[in-house]
Amino acid sequence: MKSKYDAVILGAGHNGLVAAAYLTRAGLSVLLLEKNDYIGGATTSQKVFPDYDAHLSRYSYLVSLFPEKIIRELGLNLELRRRATGSFTPYVKNGRHDGLLLSNVSEEASCQSMFELTGNHTEFEQMKKFYGLARVFAEEVWDTMLEPLAAKEDFRRRFDVSDQHREAWRSLAEEPLGRAIERYLQNDLVRGLVLTDGKIGVFTHPHDETLLQNRCFLYHLIGNKTGEWKVPVGGMGAVARELEQVARQSGAEMLTRVDLRALEVTGTKKKVEFEVGGETQAVEARFLLVNFGRNVLAKLLGKRHHPDPTDEGSVFKINMLLRRLPKLKATRYAETEAFCGTFHIDEGYEEMNVSYQQALQGRLPDKLPAEVYCHTLTDDSILSPELREKGFHTMTLFGLDTPWRLFAENNETMRQRAEERFVDGLNGWLEEPLQDCLAVARDGSLCLEGKSPVDIEDALGLYHGNIFQDAPSFPFAATREQEGTWGVETEFENVFLCGSSARRGGAVSGIPGHNAAKKVLEEK
Repeated sequence: MKSKYDAVILGAGHNGLVAAAYLTRAGLSVLLLEKNDYIGGATTSQKVFPDYDAHLSRYSYLVSLFPEKIIRELGLNLELRRRATGSFTPYVKNGRHDGLLLSNVSEEASCQSMFELTGNHTEFEQMKKFYGLARVFAEEVWDTMLEPLAAKEDFRRRFDVSDQHREAWRSLAEEPLGRAIERYLQNDLVRGLVLTDGKIGVFTHPHDETLLQNRCFLYHLIGNKTGEWKVPVGGMGAVARELEQVARQSGAEMLTRVDLRALEVTGTKKKVEFEVGGETQAVEARFLLVNFGRNVLAKLLGKRHHPDPTDEGSVFKINMLLRRLPKLKATRYAETEAFCGTFHIDEGYEEMNVSYQQALQGRLPDKLPAEVYCHTLTDDSILSPELREKGFHTMTLFGLDTPWRLFAENNETMRQRAEERFVDGLNGWLEEPLQDCLAVARDGSLCLEGKSPVDIEDALGLYHGNIFQDAPSFPFAATREQEGTWGVETEFENVFLCGSSARRGGAVSGIPGHNAAKKVLEEK
C-alpha cells in the first residue's frame, strides 16, 4: 500500500468497483477501503442458512438499471437471464381461485389471462397504452443517465414531439401517478399491479404531491429502455465478483476489514485515517469518492445529517430456502409459472390505500401488501447439485407499507409480527402452508430470514433502511445549481458521491459509480 493515491474510494460495493475500474483504466492509482470482510457490499451472495449450500442474494436480487454501455465498456462477463413470467397476481372471482398471469414471452397468454379477470379486452389494451408512456419516457431518458444533468425545462422540450410524448411527460413527471393510473385503468387489481412499482422501498401513495411515487415508478420502468428486471446468473454475487475482477485487473488496490477513523476533506489533499489488521494507517489522495450514504458521511465528519421526510425506507425483506414449491389454490397455473415472475400478494389498489393509511397512523397494517419471486426457477446455479436434485428453491419476499418508524422502538417484536403477517398473507393463496415447504435447519428452525428497515440500516448503513439510500430522484436537475453537474458533487472540492445517494443513484445500476469517475476525469 502506498501513502498517496490519485483516488481513494470508501466502500467496495458495486458502484465503488465501477468507479475504480473506470479510473484505473484511465491510468489513475486507486485504493478501495471496505469495512466488511468481503467485497461487493449489498450486491454480495451469502450462505444465509449455513446448514445448506445455497448462496442467496441477501439484499439485492434483480437487475434492470445496469446500463449495457457500462457492461460493454468494462468488458464485463455477465449473464442476465429473462424470467418467462413477468408477474402473477392471484385473486378470487365468483368464489373460485384464479390468477392474472402476465407473460414475458407471450402477449397472447397475457391478453387471455386479463380477459379471464375482467371479461373484456379493453383493460389489456389500456394497460399497454399506459406502459407505452413509460416506454416513451425511457427512450428519451435512458441515455442521459450517463451524462451531466440537464435542466428540467430542457428535458421537457424533449417531449414536445407528439401527443403521446406530452402525455408521458404530464403523467409521469408533473402530476401524481394515481391520476394517470385511474385515467387509464378501471380494474382495482390491475391498478394495484401498476402502482406497486411506485411504492417498492418507499412510503407513499398514488396521490402523493411530492411525486415520490412517480420517481420510484420511473426508477423501475426505464432500465435499458425496457424496464425489464432480469435474473443475474450465479446470483448478485456473480455481478460483484466480475466487477471486482475487472477492477483488480485494471490495477485497483483493495483492503477489507477497514475501520475508518478520520477524514480530512477540506484541504487540497484529502486524508483518510483508518485501522486495519490492528494497525493505524493514513493515506492521501487528490480525489475522495464516497460509496455510502450522506448520513454516514455526516457522522464521520461530525456534522448533522439533514434528510428529507421522503427519505424514510419502507421495505421488509424475507429470504427463504424451500424444500419444494408450495401448491397454489389457483390450479389453472403451475407453481413454476406463478413463482417464476413477481407474485403479488394483497396489492389491490384500494387494499394498498388502506395499508398505507394504517401504517401512517403508526400501526402494522392488517393486510400487508407484498410480492415474492423465486430466483432458482430462472437460475438454479446458486444451489449445490445435491439441493437442485432434491428440488430445493430459494424465495424472496418484498414487503410494502412497512416504514422504518414502525420498527424503530421495538424492532425484535415488530419484525416477528411482520414476518408472521406476511407469511399469513402468502398462505391465503396456497393450498398448503408455506411452513410445510420451508427447509429446516439443524437446530429445528425454519429457513426464513426477515429484515426490517431497522435491520437493513444496521447492516448496510442505508438511511432508515431506504434501499435507494435517499428518495429516488428524477433524471433531471432539481435546482439551477445542479444543471450541468454529474449529480455526484458534495460541498467539498474533489469529494464526490459514487454510490446510491448521488442523484440518479440506487439499485444495482453502476450509474453513480460511472458518473463519479467521469467527474474525476473531468477535473483531472
